[in-house]
Amino acid sequence: MASSLVLKAKARSGVGKGAARALRREGWIPAVIYGDKKDPLPISISYNEAMKNIYAGGFLSHVITVDLEGAQHRVIPRDYQLDPVKDFAMHVDFLRIGAHTKLNVQVAVHFINHEESPGLKKGGVINVVHHTVELSVPAESIPEALTIDLTGKDIGDSIHISSVQLPAGAKVRSHEADLTIATIAAPSALKSEEAAAPAAEAAAAPAAGAAPAKGAAPAAGAAPAKGAAPAKGAPAAPAKK
Repeated sequence: MASSLVLKAKARSGVGKGAARALRREGWIPAVIYGDKKDPLPISISYNEAMKNIYAGGFLSHVITVDLEGAQHRVIPRDYQLDPVKDFAMHVDFLRIGAHTKLNVQVAVHFINHEESPGLKKGGVINVVHHTVELSVPAESIPEALTIDLTGKDIGDSIHISSVQLPAGAKVRSHEADLTIATIAAPSALKSEEAAAPAAEAAAAPAAGAAPAKGAAPAAGAAPAKGAAPAKGAPAAPAKK
């Protein structure tokens, strides 16, 4: 399960742009907790803590405990807004997690055992098709990441979601029957050699029915072309009477 973070928070009474700017000047970010059939709860959280967790990655798939002046709220971030110019956090939305809450989350894909892959040892590369996978999963079972074992994977092999161990109760949200996560592709140099080989073979073989090179003698027994001068030293054809 994705590790649970703890964020300190305080109640927020003021609303509007002026109140939000005042909070940011004091090192806080406006936020709100909603869902689970309860009234929205406006709060403010530490700017430094929020930015650290946002840029650590996976923020929207982590279960978080918000400590609101001693009261514990289990939530998951659903959205956050960044300033389009300065790129700092401006607002965060949290969803309450109930006893049987099931969530749709994007989970990162991690690869292990690169050194055990024959394809990678030959110089192949991992072509990652999906860096994250969307899961419908119970809140208590959200994984930190999906782990892909590359042991035995050779050039040309594909890795599908069916080979990945999912948490209990989790389902993949995808229109693809068996989602392709990654493939082991040949190195660029090998691809170039394979592409060049047929062209080289075609260039080496004479084209069927090709005309002889300019100045080449005609094949033995071949009739001279119509209107062509007789070869030097050859008897002239008798004139027609």
